[in-house]
Amino acid sequence: MFAPGLFAGQVVVVTGGGSGIGLATAKELRLLGARVAICGRNEGKLAAGAAELAAVSGPVDGILAAPCDIREPEQVSRFVDRVLERFGTIDVLVNNAGGQFPSPAEVMSPRGWEAVVRNNLNGTFYVTREVATRAMIPAKRGRVVMVTATVVRGFPGMAHTGAARAGVENLTMSLAVEWARYGLRINCVAPGNNIRSSGTAQYGEGPLELARKATPAKRLGQVDEVARVILFLASDRNDFVTGSVFRVDGGQALWGDIWPIDEEPLETT
Repeated sequence: MFAPGLFAGQVVVVTGGGSGIGLATAKELRLLGARVAICGRNEGKLAAGAAELAAVSGPVDGILAAPCDIREPEQVSRFVDRVLERFGTIDVLVNNAGGQFPSPAEVMSPRGWEAVVRNNLNGTFYVTREVATRAMIPAKRGRVVMVTATVVRGFPGMAHTGAARAGVENLTMSLAVEWARYGLRINCVAPGNNIRSSGTAQYGEGPLELARKATPAKRLGQVDEVARVILFLASDRNDFVTGSVFRVDGGQALWGDIWPIDEEPLETT
């Protein structure tokens, strides 16, 4: 399915594309023929990410890396300006940018709550609306993939991002219905907290080991495994899946810490 040239002639925007899942996805897109624009708040990460993209995919004329704080609609508009000036169109949007910090809800400040919701929910909407209204809806085609987190059972210690990510899942379904008439396909990929990435690495090995123990697959996932699901949903191979949420978590959301899955199975008679 991921044949050479799958994304040939297409322009893909990946927010938060300087590291982690975003960068892994951007690399695969480049290898499959796409011209790729990545953005993020950290210019150092963006520069390093652009260098990695060039190293795996050759000439840099198919790569654009530009800073953008997705929480600010004016910056989003300027970034989309740059992409359209450089490439002329946008065929695919991967909304990967996000961020949060752990905090018990009872001590979470209004400012902390607002910062995470602005980034994960508001920013995702600003980028999606800008790209859709200026490129995809006029062209009557497009693919949008939201990258959130597995929050189906709640997200204790992360109430702010859990609420925001759940909002993105509902936004996915709402826009999938509204914009189907324009030929847009909009889906959501929800990695678990058991994916080894730059995002989960900031919390240390302890939480990752707990996540592994709570995973039926008995291992951690890799960013490339998330990228493969994004690639399918973003490609023209997908034309009848829209408004859906795909968990990439090795079954973690189904079992979590309810069952002692690291113990030996009981004998049966």
